[in-house]
Amino acid sequence: MRQIFLDTETTGLYPDHGHRIIEIAAVEMIQRRPTNNHFHVYLNPEREIDPAAQEVHGITLEFLQDKPLFNAVAEDFVAFIKDAEVIIHNAPFDVGFLNMELGRIGMQPIASMCDKITDTLKMAKDARPGQRNNLNALCSHYGIDNSRRTLHQDVATNLVVKAENQAPLKVIMASDDEQQAHDAYLQSLAKAGAQIW
Repeated sequence: MRQIFLDTETTGLYPDHGHRIIEIAAVEMIQRRPTNNHFHVYLNPEREIDPAAQEVHGITLEFLQDKPLFNAVAEDFVAFIKDAEVIIHNAPFDVGFLNMELGRIGMQPIASMCDKITDTLKMAKDARPGQRNNLNALCSHYGIDNSRRTLHQDVATNLVVKAENQAPLKVIMASDDEQQAHDAYLQSLAKAGAQIW
């Protein structure tokens, strides 16, 4: 199972208003283990960056002036995501921008190139209805330390998760008794009207 965790940064919120992608970052996992394979690029958007967007990502137009245009990296990007499950938090946002960039150069939408697209924001909303489900809130809820998180430009060299010397992922199957106990527990939750996830 090959999965690609992907994020983009943009000049603003609306691709149909002429906003563009300025950064794509993606890391690969195989069988739920990180590999050293990644895709990361800054892009020259050939337009101004909205101040509110720049406040979020910290990327300046001056920094992007010597960076490539999207069409120069498109084939490498497509090769990287091809036939993988692409996992994105708030997928409609990133997919909308990626499809706009691909369409501008006559390429097919992203969904036609990968196995499937999974939206972790939708998953979070289904699991935690009515609660904040941005990445900071989810890190807090699941006990993930994000104290070293900074603006993107400051951490561009730290995107890759090092996978050397990692032991193979150990999978321990449930025994028949454990599986029956688990099934009974889920049934009791369903009868009580509790949301399982």
